[in-house]
Amino acid sequence: MTQSQMMPALTQQMQDCIEACMNCHSMCEETMSSCMQKGGQQQMQVMRALMDCSETTRMCADMMMRRSPMSAEMCTLCAKVCAMCAEACMSMPDDQQMMRCAEACRRCAETCRAMAGAGL
Repeated sequence: MTQSQMMPALTQQMQDCIEACMNCHSMCEETMSSCMQKGGQQQMQVMRALMDCSETTRMCADMMMRRSPMSAEMCTLCAKVCAMCAEACMSMPDDQQMMRCAEACRRCAETCRAMAGAGL
């Protein structure tokens, strides 16, 4: 049995969602680093959302890549976590890193919602 017979090919929609998840994961990691350098109470509150989003997006991408039967449910959760993180980042509109992160989170939430709706 060949690899292609064992596992169906990733659709373009899945590939786009995986890419959005990995991009969001990277952006959250970069933004956490930026937050740690700046310190402050507001940054610390945003850190929780960034950590949750970073972990969730990585797990979601991993699950899609291995065609987990739980991928649709994970995409639903990922979309919620990304939307919450985008909101948290938007609380600091003067911080360009936060704005870039919010945009990556919104894009990921959008693609995850579409994947969840597609039922994978």
